Amino acid sequence: MSGPLDFFPFNLSFGRRPRYRVSVPVPPPAKAPPLPRVRGDDARPLVVIDAGHGGVDPGAINPATRLREKDVTLRIARAIRQELLASGRVRVALTRDSDKYLVLRERYGIARRLKADLFISIHCDSVGSPDARGASVYTLSEVASDKEAARLAARENKADVIAGVNLGEAGEDVSSILIDLTRRETMNNSATFARLLGREARTLVPMKANFHRMASLMVLKAPDMPSILFETGYISNPQDADFLDSTEGRERIAESVRRAVEVHFAKRMAVR
Repeated sequence: MSGPLDFFPFNLSFGRRPRYRVSVPVPPPAKAPPLPRVRGDDARPLVVIDAGHGGVDPGAINPATRLREKDVTLRIARAIRQELLASGRVRVALTRDSDKYLVLRERYGIARRLKADLFISIHCDSVGSPDARGASVYTLSEVASDKEAARLAARENKADVIAGVNLGEAGEDVSSILIDLTRRETMNNSATFARLLGREARTLVPMKANFHRMASLMVLKAPDMPSILFETGYISNPQDADFLDSTEGRERIAESVRRAVEVHFAKRMAVR
């Protein structure tokens, strides 16, 4: 060997700055979707009805008839709007009035931007067995009330990720306390309305024995607005599917919601 070993035969220079840079432009913040039309007397409380799924997301599909959840929920939401407006007791807005896709945070975000007094998300359930049937209502809880509630939350939460709550300049400790107190009151009000709906729907809509359930559903996570998710029946069950897709079925569902809404706001006015 004629000389010392050269451990850097390629003459690399470690002190130089790299000649090239990789940069990724940050996209501008997404614009909030336009607010829907609010119908009714301006002096009345506002109820926002959310027709689940839509657009590229068909929701559950009946295996025999190919009936799609997104179509059923929109027709039911429109029937509820008509029934509530006919009562003259509330104002009403739909998160969607056509076949379009909305992510979960947009759904309750629309209701919050409108300063809604009540948020009702309409859905249809589906399981592999055609024997399961009956309506149920869900309110928010971080702990699911049973395995079926956990299954529903896992399915419905796939649409997107919650964005959180903007508390402006409040400190972290204050924000945490405010969120906790507000959410507790909201969850109590939501559960109260769920029980009212169960009582009013009992004679009008085929129901599960354990009608009121709890799950960690993102669409219900607005901390300052009573919210429920109304599973109006099983689209996978032939009897429920026929009921949900019939004029009579939609009218019965709408009547049950209207009765519960009237009692809900009458009690609120009484305590003021």
